[in-house]
Amino acid sequence: MSLFAGAALALLLAPGPKFPLEILAVRGLSHYSQEQVLQVAGLKLGQLVSQEDFETARDRLEASGVFETVSYRFAPSSGGKGYRATLEVVEVAPVYPVRFEDLAVPAADLLAWLRGKDPFFGEKIPATQALLDRHAQAIAEFLSGRGQKQDVIGKVVSPAPEQYEVVFRPMRAPAAIAQVLFEGNEIVKTDVLQNTIAGVAFGVPYSELRVRQLLDASIRPLYEAKGHIRVAFPKISTEKSTVLEALVVHVTIDEGPQYTLKEVRAGSAELVKIAAIATGETANFDEIHKGLERVRKSFRRQGYLKAETGAGRSIDDRARTLVLEIRAEPGPQYAFGKLGIEGLDIHGEAAIKKLWTLKPGKPFNADYPNFFLEQVRERGVFDNLGKTRATVQLNDQERTADVTLHFR
Repeated sequence: MSLFAGAALALLLAPGPKFPLEILAVRGLSHYSQEQVLQVAGLKLGQLVSQEDFETARDRLEASGVFETVSYRFAPSSGGKGYRATLEVVEVAPVYPVRFEDLAVPAADLLAWLRGKDPFFGEKIPATQALLDRHAQAIAEFLSGRGQKQDVIGKVVSPAPEQYEVVFRPMRAPAAIAQVLFEGNEIVKTDVLQNTIAGVAFGVPYSELRVRQLLDASIRPLYEAKGHIRVAFPKISTEKSTVLEALVVHVTIDEGPQYTLKEVRAGSAELVKIAAIATGETANFDEIHKGLERVRKSFRRQGYLKAETGAGRSIDDRARTLVLEIRAEPGPQYAFGKLGIEGLDIHGEAAIKKLWTLKPGKPFNADYPNFFLEQVRERGVFDNLGKTRATVQLNDQERTADVTLHFR
């Protein structure tokens, strides 16, 4: 190192004096941008900085709550007149979608407010308790400015299996549903709709998302059984019940047109034949589900005990037709293992074992045990035969199914 270069290095690294920040990089980013990091860190190119500024930047980023760790390094730039620096971060993971519930203000307004308070706030955020509390407090501050003083809570919820999201809502418990009323319906009678929804909605804490989930699970199938596969619920509103300390929910239904099932497809013609779903008629999803169950059972009779079936939809809205694509996942095949018998004496056991025809090592027919017990009863093998049942024990490692027949 030359005498001049050594002197420049000593000057740059000496405490106190500041020099221009000429090069700055951020490493370890996945969910956030470098612009967000620098905005929070308070650093920008050309700024006069010293080690104290990097310490302050690190502290700000750590305080943001979105990083597990933050570190920095800096050195003289190639020209010796400023610094080149790198920030190394590890983001908090995972991040979850954000939803606002029952806050009575537009979500866009809340997002703009929160992004102004925290540049890292977005459509997805980490769910650490510190961050949830901080954002909930910021939302409460926003609501207070709108004349709505209320405490807010943030929490992780699961709206569906294997799905998670962060919800911010009032801390007070939501009002329960007393009644659901419908309008716009013609195809399905009002009393059928109300009786169907009442069984699942009465007394449930209200949220629009929760109501839509209930509608999809209970009301939509009524319409899909009649070919109205585009049924929608464009408007949901509430009012206080005059009878109970609860809410009356009003649901507007757009029934949509009726669709015809044009074609059924599958990985093989055999599956289409097994499903036996009529085409050229109204797309009746009650019958479609029965057909899918026939396919699933056919796999189970071949030893595929964990078979799953589903169906994709190709919809032609202009022609009002539907093409159904059967999807089948057979899963592993199980063989019959061994037979156990309970409740019979040695002679009865011998008789049953003689009649039992399923051999060890052969594909296990899931229907056979109950079919066998029905045959034992119909043939009158035992006098005064009481209740019978069959239990199946799977060995997932060996891929075998052991059967125990219970007699009383």
